[in-house]
Amino acid sequence: MIKRLLSYFLPIKVYETPSKTSKNLEVTWNNGYLVLDSKNTNYSFGSLQRALKKGLKYIGYERIRNFESILVLGVAGGSVIETLKKEVKFNGKITGVEIDATVVDIANKYFGLNKYDNLEIVIDDAFEFVLKTKDTYDLIIIDVFQDTTMPNFLFEDFFINRINFLLNVNGFILFNTMALKYNDRRRNAIYKSKFDSNYSVRLYPKIEEHNELFTIKKLN
Repeated sequence: MIKRLLSYFLPIKVYETPSKTSKNLEVTWNNGYLVLDSKNTNYSFGSLQRALKKGLKYIGYERIRNFESILVLGVAGGSVIETLKKEVKFNGKITGVEIDATVVDIANKYFGLNKYDNLEIVIDDAFEFVLKTKDTYDLIIIDVFQDTTMPNFLFEDFFINRINFLLNVNGFILFNTMALKYNDRRRNAIYKSKFDSNYSVRLYPKIEEHNELFTIKKLN
């Protein structure tokens, strides 16, 4: 494909559309890969996929393969789901929650999200979904952004407690955050302090430059 070859020299835009939650979305060939970007950051299949892949490796692919259920809050183009299916070889149930139906349409058309088995995509707000669901999960991946902004509710006690309730014992939370300035790093430090001795919390800074990853294991 000529566009793919040319993308090693300069990005080639193939699709662009406005988004209610992310202002603008672009599908672009970049260095031989098709990626999804918002106005100011990568949404899928670029640095974001690399960051979350590192987080999954920290937890351990073999461990994840033995899980039964995974919840993904913030699907975007579905890059973390591709990693779980193709690299981790996870065959259990994945539930993906995405607020923006436009993003899911893009993920299906350009990234083949709808080709995966044992995957349920729910169009809903992450906060509303975790309030309503009666299921529990072995791994909860939180990757919720509006361009470069993270909603405040992700760091509030009520949401944290609800996520902890939905997590099975010996399960993990993988939380992708963006730390662009001191206040973001301070926010993450406060977030880490909210977990007691029933949890093992690790923070991995400067992943793909501006990302900070949390892995949180529920011990009891």
